[in-house]
Amino acid sequence: MTEFQKRLAFSLVAAPGAVAIVWFGGAALAVLLAVAAALAAFEFGHLGRDAGSRPLQEHGVVLAALVPLCVHAARLGLWAPPVSVLMLVVLEVLTVALWRRGATGRPLEAVGLTLFAVLYTGGMLSFAYALRYHPYAVDAASGTALVAFPLLLTWGTDIGGYVFGRWLGVRKLMPAVSPGKTVAGAVGGLIVAVVISVLFSRYALPRFAQLTLLPSRAVLFGVLLSVGGQIGDLVESMLKREAGVKDSSHLIPGHGGVLDRVDSMLFTLPLAYVLLSLMLMPAPR
Repeated sequence: MTEFQKRLAFSLVAAPGAVAIVWFGGAALAVLLAVAAALAAFEFGHLGRDAGSRPLQEHGVVLAALVPLCVHAARLGLWAPPVSVLMLVVLEVLTVALWRRGATGRPLEAVGLTLFAVLYTGGMLSFAYALRYHPYAVDAASGTALVAFPLLLTWGTDIGGYVFGRWLGVRKLMPAVSPGKTVAGAVGGLIVAVVISVLFSRYALPRFAQLTLLPSRAVLFGVLLSVGGQIGDLVESMLKREAGVKDSSHLIPGHGGVLDRVDSMLFTLPLAYVLLSLMLMPAPR
């Protein structure tokens, strides 16, 4: 199979399953996000090692997986970690660095990379759970629609960037970071995202979530999420360039690693949560 065929086959299998899990929500969604966060944190740790650092990789993986699970527990009213517990986690990581890295093992770098990996992966992916159970989401359909909105804009930006980049791309966007990205691709991805945003807010949100965006807000939402997604992609490319690797791993056929697949979402999910909280309004009846 060609790389494109592998990517298509994986997407056809994975996408319906992911939508179903988002629809059912609850523990299933929390576990999916925890697994994705753990794998992404593991790959981030390998990027750090390839770049010459030594993060506390096992700690990063475990803590990243715990973040979505704690968010789920908090929603159920079972346990919401207080700030004091979070501070104890930081102290525990520092203590482990003391024994495993010592003064000569670059402990500051190890602790910083470990804690950053937790926030960058588990923290940002947890916003998918937050969108599913947003205060505006009254049922499974509305919660799923709110999660689907930023994901569709992210994917639309990627597809638009690829098509316009292949068709019109001449001038490179940031060649030192991502040689394949072009200015035409960036603009094309932004245009596709704006179109999707306007159409989704006009037809899908009122039907499935009883919500809508004003046309001007829909345009602004599409622009900001497209820019955010492209920055997220470039940020991961920057990290991979420093590590000297093409993909974060080879876990997903035709797609590279988990971090390669969620890099844009790590920016668009939290951005969407904040913007939708400010912009959404009830759909007219």
